[in-house]
Amino acid sequence: MTAFQKKILVALIVLAVASPIGIYLPMKFNAGDAWGEWSAETIEKMIGFMPEGLKKTADPWKAPIPDYNLGDDKSPFMVQALSYILSGVIGIALCLLVPYGLSKLLVKKK
Repeated sequence: MTAFQKKILVALIVLAVASPIGIYLPMKFNAGDAWGEWSAETIEKMIGFMPEGLKKTADPWKAPIPDYNLGDDKSPFMVQALSYILSGVIGIALCLLVPYGLSKLLVKKK
């Protein structure tokens, strides 16, 4: 691993650890959901209608860790924060391992 790759990995881990800010700030300012993480129903309430593309794609996709939370909406902040961090680490690991695995399968050494 090069020095540049290590710096990127460290930056991604820092971002994963900082991700619970997305829970804390909306809670602190009584803002409801984190920005951009609205449900289809919330978007419909916000703009007055549900876009056609959203209707088609909202229900079929189910996240492996819904709402990045291993508990429920009423879980303590620490459980939610650790769930966000775990989700980030899993995402980083997948982004690293999938291309690495594909490259091992597709590229042959001479």
